[in-house]
Amino acid sequence: MPKLTETFARKTPFAAAGTAKHWDTEIKGLVLFVGKRSKTWYFQKDMSGETKRTLIGRYPIISADAARQTAMGLALDMSRGAGKVIQAGAPTLETAMKAYLARPKLRSDEHKNDIEGQFRKHLKDWLRLPLDAITKAMVAARHASMAEVPSAANHAFRRFRAVWNHARRTHDLPECPTMAIEWYEERPDGRTIEDLAAWGGAVDALPNPIHAAYYRLLLFTGLRKSEALALEWKHVHPDRIHLPMTKNGRSFDLPVVDIHHAILEPLRGLSSQWVFPSPKSPKGRLTSPQPLAWSPHAHRRTFATVAMEAGILEEIVGRLLNHTPLSITGQRYAKPSLDALRPAMQVACDEVSRRIASG
Repeated sequence: MPKLTETFARKTPFAAAGTAKHWDTEIKGLVLFVGKRSKTWYFQKDMSGETKRTLIGRYPIISADAARQTAMGLALDMSRGAGKVIQAGAPTLETAMKAYLARPKLRSDEHKNDIEGQFRKHLKDWLRLPLDAITKAMVAARHASMAEVPSAANHAFRRFRAVWNHARRTHDLPECPTMAIEWYEERPDGRTIEDLAAWGGAVDALPNPIHAAYYRLLLFTGLRKSEALALEWKHVHPDRIHLPMTKNGRSFDLPVVDIHHAILEPLRGLSSQWVFPSPKSPKGRLTSPQPLAWSPHAHRRTFATVAMEAGILEEIVGRLLNHTPLSITGQRYAKPSLDALRPAMQVACDEVSRRIASG
């Protein structure tokens, strides 16, 4: 058996068929699986008559040195845990996740589905593990193995941390093992729709008028993608759009003006429930609108940018976007009415319309 060095990992050819396993001569349990197209590091150990295999990550994303350090950490964690009884009552990750998702004040169903989807995609092999069996080394290694998409790695483990800390309120658990993670730097996209005349032409050219109305509503309201897609007619009123549950965990009423009714009125009668229906979707509503050159969130950023450039105060723009105010006064005391916010919405929509027409 070889020592699994960087040179060995780089020069070892891919397998012609099946999977070749190369075990390290120094670190018992460190193994490099070499398939037809990939090379993957694992740590494997027999415990209580059962083989435990832990994914470290893909090579070359995880270097040989990083894999060796992670394997030594896993070996140390397992040796310390040998002979100890796992804490009675410590929930499995899946149980803790379900308890977290059952919180009555948790955000929208879209948010809940996002969390469960992240866990089942990236942490599926951990779901049956008790929380106190998930170590810092395991968390750091899994996070590192997702380095190809840094934002996804950070996103998944922030969700993991939230679930862990919620379980910690009722179980005797240590500090969350995400403390071992070196979080990846993330830079927000920040792009807006600079040429609104071109946007207008692209939307007018969409073959499906439901998709076109969806993008128009995004631009003229600043709604989030999921909020607009899941909009129901029972929540569309003459003076407002009501969102019963939003990303920040509370309901929200958005003031509407004539342009919003002009966008939505042609859709009435297509569905008794959904504003943006889709007979091909299992949900009965639009879930994947035809993409434009600008993302749905770029529409939200554009609404905010145009509103501020039209002279609307940042605090008022934040209210229209349903952002949580930073100040105590804004959070607890100042509660502007829909009628107080409507003039600002009108100014923003008038400026968006002007820029679309100016091309």
